[in-house]
Amino acid sequence: MDPGSLYLPLRHTHIALVTVSGTLFALRGAAVWAGAAWPMHALWRRLSMVIDTLLLAAGIGLWTILQLNPAGSPWLGVKLLLLPVYVVLGTLALKRGRTPAIKRVAYVGALAVLLFMVTVARNHHPLGLLRGLV
Repeated sequence: MDPGSLYLPLRHTHIALVTVSGTLFALRGAAVWAGAAWPMHALWRRLSMVIDTLLLAAGIGLWTILQLNPAGSPWLGVKLLLLPVYVVLGTLALKRGRTPAIKRVAYVGALAVLLFMVTVARNHHPLGLLRGLV
């Protein structure tokens, strides 16, 4: 099987998983903000982990098929550098933030980082949506 024939299905899968993962995080974070207990239930945590693992696998698959190098593709490098920032902010927002204020700031920050990562990917430019401003 030609790896190139996997590109479009893998790309669509990656985009769908980004959408599902981001939406689930936004819903869970908003519910934590509102004081709900369900976002930290094992079912939702495990579902998030499965989705994020599949998302990472799809990303690695695209990276491999396209033979991209983060050093040679600055937009990809920026996305990969922002990924741990998003993860840390997300864990602070959902669980590890010591106060509601820290959780809220981390939640807004995580959403901002996620949305910026999407604009970087869509524009294939390290400045993403900000590209036109510079």
